[in-house]
Amino acid sequence: MDTLKCFSVVVLLLMTVGLCLAAQQEVTVQSPDGHIQLTVRCDEATGGQIRYSVLCDGKPMIIDSHLGLKLVDIPAFNNGFNIMDVELDQVNNVWKPVYGQWSEIPDRYRQASISLQTTDSAGYQMILTMRAYDEGIAFRYEIPAQKGLSDFVIEREYTEFNFMADHACWATPRAQKVYQRVTLNTIDGQCERPLTIKTADGRFMAIAEAALVDYARTNIKSNPDKTYSILTNLGSSVKASGSLTTPWRVAMLAETAGELLENSHLLLNLNKPCELLDTTWIKPGKVIREGTLTTQGGIACVDFAVKHNLQYIEFDAGWYGPENNENSDATTITLDPKRSKGPLDLQRVIDYANKKDIGVILYVNRRALEKQLDEILPLYQKWGVAGLKYGFVNVGSQKWTTWLHEAVRKAAKYQMMVDIHDEYRPTGYSRTYPNLMTQEGIRGDEESPSNAHSLKTLFTRMVAGAADNTICYFAPRVDDMGSSASQLAKAVCFYSPWQFVYWYDCPTGSPKAKGPSKSRNNFIAEVPDLEFFDRVPTVWDDTKVLHGEIGKYATIARRSGDTWFVGTINGTADYELTLPLSFLSPGQKYKATIFSDDRRSPAPTYVRVDKKMVDKDTVLKASIRANNGQAIIFDPILN
Repeated sequence: MDTLKCFSVVVLLLMTVGLCLAAQQEVTVQSPDGHIQLTVRCDEATGGQIRYSVLCDGKPMIIDSHLGLKLVDIPAFNNGFNIMDVELDQVNNVWKPVYGQWSEIPDRYRQASISLQTTDSAGYQMILTMRAYDEGIAFRYEIPAQKGLSDFVIEREYTEFNFMADHACWATPRAQKVYQRVTLNTIDGQCERPLTIKTADGRFMAIAEAALVDYARTNIKSNPDKTYSILTNLGSSVKASGSLTTPWRVAMLAETAGELLENSHLLLNLNKPCELLDTTWIKPGKVIREGTLTTQGGIACVDFAVKHNLQYIEFDAGWYGPENNENSDATTITLDPKRSKGPLDLQRVIDYANKKDIGVILYVNRRALEKQLDEILPLYQKWGVAGLKYGFVNVGSQKWTTWLHEAVRKAAKYQMMVDIHDEYRPTGYSRTYPNLMTQEGIRGDEESPSNAHSLKTLFTRMVAGAADNTICYFAPRVDDMGSSASQLAKAVCFYSPWQFVYWYDCPTGSPKAKGPSKSRNNFIAEVPDLEFFDRVPTVWDDTKVLHGEIGKYATIARRSGDTWFVGTINGTADYELTLPLSFLSPGQKYKATIFSDDRRSPAPTYVRVDKKMVDKDTVLKASIRANNGQAIIFDPILN
């Protein structure tokens, strides 16, 4: 549960917020550190449109942009507004997440809640809430309950982000498609959020969405009526009764791409605090997928998990029948014959796992979830299941967004953790319901992405939050993606509280898979480099991006307790890594265990393991070849 150390005061200080109720009404909010300035005005010249702009260190980042809503049969929410009142707020919080990339998260902002009224005879009311953080800006619309407006439908938003130039950006049309470097004017169709942008002067932005719970998902598209401009694009119309508050529209601002990633907690801050009174049952951990759907394979996975410090095994699609068949019954163990001939005594495996303190996760496709969720949750709790992976869920529309987040809340009632797969992307709801452990929404290792593509994903998709990248280690595809050491590094670089570290890999003792599952006949060798996966945590006390350039290279350091873990992933060119260890504690000696690619290594993974003594004044250097990587553990040496 969130622990708050906070003060929140309403202030009317011209140095913080300027308000001029003249022909051009204007409100200005500055970030706590003073670097970011967000200005909102009702522009008489455009018929009372709401418009906004953003400065960073005095430089325009977002220039004069339109805000508004289009309601079916009610045109007044696009323009014709007056500012009637402004309520000002300043917040300085620190909260403790149940788990995350940091043990404490700062939440500092200045806010203006602007009460607007239409100038027509109806006099409709709307509230625009604007926040300026040190990490960026956020705003949302609220239509309060009022006379003359009961049931209504939002058809679209008029939310613009206008820029000074045709900035570079990294766009993908869907959550699991390829990222391409394009420009704002050449975005083809709609693209996913966050949209990472590199400005002409070398700064970075990410246009994102936060606190999407019961609204339509927002994607991004080029504005056909303006140059250097993008628009929000709703996944469906939005129905409301009485009142409505939209998700937050967010523009993160940073000097580097790495700083964007370090500031990803901003999306969590824009969500409600944890609503669960008891979170002791929520346990992050590492996972191995059981691919054979057999009792023998399940027992082998449990034994491997115990030996190698994993916390979960997962039974994927096919254990209750063909996942895409509407008649498959997720209350039964009925194997899909195309995936496994069995036998599978699932209850025996669950009981065996629980005795070994290993949790079992079950995959359930959305077809069974939509029909049977209320039935299977208490049933699986009775079986002793730890959590579910929701597969191929519908996304985009208000209907399915609402259904999915309700399905997360329902799971929490039965102490079930959740992993949402396929196209769903996070907007910070794991702060409110931390049983939502992770989600896919990523072109992960199932798609065999190159290191270069993973290095695009790292500074785009990962800004949104945790991602289930489904790491594999012994599968032949590793050579196509990059290298074994860069696979180790992904466990640090790609944050996920449930981290699948053996997706296509089977432990000794598993039967050989048949049919489509033959790709999972990659048996795990007991090589020295498994020490890294054995020891690496999945949640952290601190996170630092040490080096990073989109698509080219990245080095990320994360701390768990007193131990640091560092991962480096390299793209298509050889890279000379210079790694100052200034993040280590002063006066403390460390043992560095370094896992590097080396084709001369006798291990089948071609990973060399070296050890050396270091401290915060040490500078490590390494020549990392194209498509390779490196992983390091820094253990404090006790005196």
